[in-house]
Amino acid sequence: MRDTDFAIVGLGNPGRKYEETRHNVGFLVADFLAQRNGERFQATKWNAEACRYPIDGCRVFILKPQTFMNLSGRAVVPFCSFYRIPADRLLVVHDDIDMSVGRIKLVSGGGAGGHNGIKSITETLGTPEYLRLKIGIGRPGDGITPGEMPVEAYVLANLGPHDLETIRQRLPLVEEGIALVVRGELAAAQTLLNRLK
Repeated sequence: MRDTDFAIVGLGNPGRKYEETRHNVGFLVADFLAQRNGERFQATKWNAEACRYPIDGCRVFILKPQTFMNLSGRAVVPFCSFYRIPADRLLVVHDDIDMSVGRIKLVSGGGAGGHNGIKSITETLGTPEYLRLKIGIGRPGDGITPGEMPVEAYVLANLGPHDLETIRQRLPLVEEGIALVVRGELAAAQTLLNRLK
């Protein structure tokens, strides 16, 4: 490990049928970052796709676990272990059902909040002390979604066109915030991102 090494993990489920589902917001961010920098994801031996993400000379990796959400830790932890990336230089991007669509919240540590991908990473890593970038997807009963829709079905359903566009419009600011995090400016990143309601 070098002091500049960093891992950004976008959570989601692999396969085309999951591409625009609410649970794949982490993949959406990862793909955006890669495309903006002309990078392509390559398969790795850790059940994940990865690419480089250059920021000011730092060696940064973007990771998309291919294990399905509930087993995300089985991809993330071996990858970080191999490259000797410590928990405090790991940023996990994921959906959050308890926040309105498009709201952004950058936090350090905390509980899983019912998110199975976060639960898997925390259990496998052995600590909750890593960075999370939460992106709101709303919950059943918000907007046009029936309130009685099961949460499991809701997160695996496609984002509506308006919700998808709301999130996509915020991706350039998300990229700016992530760059601040990598440079060690966490407070500045939180000021930038956590105001996005």
